[in-house]
Amino acid sequence: MKDFDVIIIGGSSAGLSAGMALGRAMRKVLIIDSGMPCNRQTPHSHNFFTRDGQTPHEILTIAREQTLKYPTITLLHSEATQCTPITKGFEVSTISGETFSAKKIILAAGIKDQMPDIPGFAECWGISIIHCPYCHGYEYGYQPTGIFANGEMAFELAKLISNWTKDLILFTNGKSTLNEGQQSIISHNNIQIIEGEIAAFDHHDGQITTIHLQNGSEIKLKALYARLPFVQHSDIALQLGCSFTDQGHIQVDAQQKTTVPGVYAAGDSASGIRSIANAVNSGTMAGVMANLELINEIFLAEKN
Repeated sequence: MKDFDVIIIGGSSAGLSAGMALGRAMRKVLIIDSGMPCNRQTPHSHNFFTRDGQTPHEILTIAREQTLKYPTITLLHSEATQCTPITKGFEVSTISGETFSAKKIILAAGIKDQMPDIPGFAECWGISIIHCPYCHGYEYGYQPTGIFANGEMAFELAKLISNWTKDLILFTNGKSTLNEGQQSIISHNNIQIIEGEIAAFDHHDGQITTIHLQNGSEIKLKALYARLPFVQHSDIALQLGCSFTDQGHIQVDAQQKTTVPGVYAAGDSASGIRSIANAVNSGTMAGVMANLELINEIFLAEKN
């Protein structure tokens, strides 16, 4: 089968959720997934009822099994490389040369974090170098913790993370760009600011033990929060001419519609709230609204 009602690019939480909503609406759906979710190293996921504490892989395995029980949903393990508008929708090509068509597109491929070139950082990412206290802060509560940021982001993170631990050090990894007022508030809250550049992270299986600075200093920590720059995991949104937010997410409205008619986006691709619960919610919304648009096109069409 080459023709579908909807093609979903990305088969993690948002994509599978969109697929389930559409499958239950009797739609023919193709989900194209490369198998590289950004949370693949994370040992535990939280704030998702009935699955709290499970690994993202365990949650995804259950989600995939339950989604694919609907016979109109097909999962293709591949990578979408091109998407172009055609007369009645869109044509999608994959890295293996296959071509499919659909009336609607849902972009749910997520993002790729751009990690600093510091030994040990990538190995700890998602394990003890973390991005979200709501996802992981409880497990590192009241423990020696670092923040890897500078400027306005450093100030906001210092304020936020102080809710989970008072044992905080801010690493600006170079000259601080905090203003005097921000530095004063941070110091008043007993948060040390270290401007020296980080040389390496010692760790055991992704669990930080020591941060080494270029000046030879060593600091013992249990966790480090970082907000990293990112790029879209897929350039399909760019190919289609979708608008992006200043932060780099695909711009969507309350119905998960992008600025390109017939194209929706969900999950981390379109939101700064990086959680499975949010991805599932936005994916369901995208699936429901894509289906509603298909219904309207048929039901409200003028008959000759």
